Amino acid sequence: MNLHEYQAKELLKASGVPVPAFGVASKHQEVEKIIKDLHLKEAVIKIQVHAGGRGKAGGVKFAKSPEEILSVAGKLIGMKMVNNQTGSEGVVAHQVLIAPPIDIEKEYYLGAIVDRNKAEAVLIASPEGGMEIEEIAAKHPDKILTVPIGMDGSVKPYHLLRLAKFMGWEKHTLEEGMKIAAAVGKLFIEKDASLLEINPLVKSKDGKLWALDAKLSIDDNALFRQPEIVGYYDPSQQSHNEVEAKKHDLAYIALEGNIGCMVNGAGLAMATMDIIKHAGGKPANFLDVGGSATADKIAAGFKILVSDPHVKAILVNIFGGIMNCATIAEGILTALKENPIKIPLVVRMEGTNVEEGKKMLEKSGLKIHTADRLEDAATLVVKEAHHYAHSH
Repeated sequence: MNLHEYQAKELLKASGVPVPAFGVASKHQEVEKIIKDLHLKEAVIKIQVHAGGRGKAGGVKFAKSPEEILSVAGKLIGMKMVNNQTGSEGVVAHQVLIAPPIDIEKEYYLGAIVDRNKAEAVLIASPEGGMEIEEIAAKHPDKILTVPIGMDGSVKPYHLLRLAKFMGWEKHTLEEGMKIAAAVGKLFIEKDASLLEINPLVKSKDGKLWALDAKLSIDDNALFRQPEIVGYYDPSQQSHNEVEAKKHDLAYIALEGNIGCMVNGAGLAMATMDIIKHAGGKPANFLDVGGSATADKIAAGFKILVSDPHVKAILVNIFGGIMNCATIAEGILTALKENPIKIPLVVRMEGTNVEEGKKMLEKSGLKIHTADRLEDAATLVVKEAHHYAHSH
């Protein structure tokens, strides 16, 4: 789960990381209040969306007077941002962050991730801030340092000292930098994060360090023990289908193809998408209903597929181990009764109660194509999608 910049900054500030004063506004009156409360004569205004590259997309602006702050904020609230991270649909900024500018002397990068090769959490530091970490790695690999974070969120004092010296910090900046790095490590573990990034972490002309930007992503599987973080969820940053999928605890990711996929099990779902591609088609989504889905959950997933206007055919591929094929059939039939469809539907089931499931589909009187082998099902659904797309 992604957080907005202002939410990440609130958590960093509570952890003792220095964050410049800021306000968040979604309407004109709130902008006016922030200008008054922070005594702003000029400001940096940033759209709040779950995507990077805001500056290049025109979502970060500098205003040189209170009147200009009002004008610029008014234009940015409601702005739709479209780039390679958001996809062609883009995301809408319903809020802006407004902060006084900082007189920057130097920019740094400081973040934390789970290093899957080392199987541990690590701090990543670089004296080359302002760029994406991938860009730094490509251009300046010698300017990246990683140090381990303990399972309790602690970072060894000698690792913190090594990090501070690597960044080129001295005297009180060194001490402050070590405290910030320690706080980042602690927050990363405590909040079950998958990514925590301060880019840039800046040194102002008076030698103080500030978290000028912040990005925080939380492991969805740990949200049950992060009630405060759950409250930060912003459904406006996801597509309607992704929001609906979350309501029903379905793993759904929208793609750009035209064949809707409903599968049980992430591995089988990926294999199904691969075989559709192999057959010459393009999957419209990843949808894993899980191994113990109810008929209602299946129906909910089916409705999500049908609501996508790009979908020209649907492939349901179920392997009934834990899953009962009769339950799948019941869910499909329930969804079709509530939302009759014109697009072709191909169902491939195998495993527990497969014969009963197939009979339920056959007796329904609905036009449902069935297949025994996944390869046959994929070939059939690609053919049907092509035919439907060209006849409508």
